[in-house]
Amino acid sequence: MTPASWLPRIIQLAVLVSPIIPTLVAAAPAEKGQTFQAPGATLYVEVIGTAAGVPLVVVNGGPGFDHTYEHATVPGVTSAWEVLAKTRRVVFYDQRGNGRSGALKAGQSCTLADQIDDLEAVRAHLGVDKIDLLGHSWGGYLVMAYSARHPEHIRHLVTVGSAAPKWSETVFLFKDIFPEGQERSDGLAFADALGDAAASAAGLREYFHWLFYAPEKRDAFVAQVNPSVFNKSVSEALNHDLERFDLNPELRKFKFPTLVITGRYDINVAPSVAYKIHKAIAGSQLAVFERSGHLPFYEEPEAFVRTVEAFLGSSR
Repeated sequence: MTPASWLPRIIQLAVLVSPIIPTLVAAAPAEKGQTFQAPGATLYVEVIGTAAGVPLVVVNGGPGFDHTYEHATVPGVTSAWEVLAKTRRVVFYDQRGNGRSGALKAGQSCTLADQIDDLEAVRAHLGVDKIDLLGHSWGGYLVMAYSARHPEHIRHLVTVGSAAPKWSETVFLFKDIFPEGQERSDGLAFADALGDAAASAAGLREYFHWLFYAPEKRDAFVAQVNPSVFNKSVSEALNHDLERFDLNPELRKFKFPTLVITGRYDINVAPSVAYKIHKAIAGSQLAVFERSGHLPFYEEPEAFVRTVEAFLGSSR
């Protein structure tokens, strides 16, 4: 989740990653995870479902958000993750410095390499050799980077509204589709840069309104997600580091089954980005959700589950 420089640019514009991707209020299920000590950080992991076999590890957007926005649901609708968890374990974790994971300490590193190592630590903590890996928004970029470094651990790879393999080539459509909203966000940028928490929260709420196809689902999401969980220091550290990398040459090396998902009306990451990722990964599948913006697992959960289950097959 995030605009321009990703969540980074959001902060610069008092907006938000991705992927989409916030702490939830009462509508969210209670957290039942636990922390463990990874080599470089204390990480929080939540597992839903008890089925044996290969787990589905879900990597949230940002950078700078925890995973809880992924628990938002349309009232009266079971979340896609809970349905998927009936036949496999679904694993969430908070990236270093975010949510229930340990806060960044003075001088603690927070780079792409650290994020890859942390995800590898989560896999090892689960005690499995192979994982099915799904990344949303900035999380899509992270899972592609992880897969480039640890292809031996990937059974299936799924990206959802992923940032471009070269960070700066991510296509944001906010100013073209929501010019009045962009103007309001620009008006908050100065106060936000000075550390005004109210301006930052207002910008994030503005941003949340740009992510959806259906207004009623947008409103339900905004009512559930608290923008105060965004960690600006994590976002800024990663956005600075990510400018160094280009994953495009790595995608051509992927040999594992890959599914690339986008929402037809994704304003946060234009569908053209997903299409280019699909074309770069030989044999990959492309799924376009026609009534979704940046969060198809939230806006079209039943169709999302059908698509992902058909791709992943049995967890055993």
